[in-house]
Amino acid sequence: MTDLNEIRKRLLKEQRQLLVHKFLHNRLAVTGGTITFVMLFLALAAPLLAAQGPLEMVVSDRLSAPSAAHIFGTDTYGRDVFSRILYGARVSMTIGLFVGLITMVAGMCLGLLASWFKTLDEVLMRICDGLNAIPSTLLAIAFMAALGASITNVIVSLSIVSIPRMARIARSAALVVKEQTYIEAIAAAGAGPFHIIFRHIAPNILSPVIVQASYVFANAIITEAALSFLGVGVPVPQPSWGNILYEGKDVIYNAWWMIVYPAVFTALTVFGLNLFGDGLRDLLDPHTS
Repeated sequence: MTDLNEIRKRLLKEQRQLLVHKFLHNRLAVTGGTITFVMLFLALAAPLLAAQGPLEMVVSDRLSAPSAAHIFGTDTYGRDVFSRILYGARVSMTIGLFVGLITMVAGMCLGLLASWFKTLDEVLMRICDGLNAIPSTLLAIAFMAALGASITNVIVSLSIVSIPRMARIARSAALVVKEQTYIEAIAAAGAGPFHIIFRHIAPNILSPVIVQASYVFANAIITEAALSFLGVGVPVPQPSWGNILYEGKDVIYNAWWMIVYPAVFTALTVFGLNLFGDGLRDLLDPHTS
């Protein structure tokens, strides 16, 4: 028994070392992970890096161009744009993270249940088809109009919009695993459906679900920016990349920095997350070496 445990520990250690080796040699994963880590660090270190609070106004400095005092300039109220972007990163990335986690858990559970119970499958998949038929941004705007502008409502709306696609991906992966011989053997041995679903099928569909969750994270940041730009997302004066862009659209010809800098941060973060997702896909794909 001791020898068996040692063998298992050695195998797990070798698997971890192999995964780390593959990650460090995957350019997509390393580049995307580095960009994402830098953005997360800037968001977390906002109180240390920001020259002033995101809501602190100095009217005499309104619409000041980038300078040593305000490296990203100031907005129409004299607030430091760099500070607002850093604190906005906290809001935008928190929304993306929660939407990704909620979508992953809820979509995976729905997909697993739909793959096993045929009656539930018919109902859930028709609901998913109906929601997927509507453009996600328009559907999110409709939910926000009904719920009202707030960070919590943005998370709820974007999660509802993203869950159907995740559920379909989880269901497709689960159906493949369900047909495996060992699953049939476990069922024949008398194991209950929930034991089979969550103990034996769920661990084997984590790879595509995790990869999709990274794309949901990126898409949530973009959609939140679009909602806030339209005035139905994160309410002002709470900074997010979307409503910083919204405030800058009226002075774009006089204060280009209010548009360019938040747009660059948004694009870089989404670019990094997409690269990281592509890298994860390659790392977790059992058909790649």
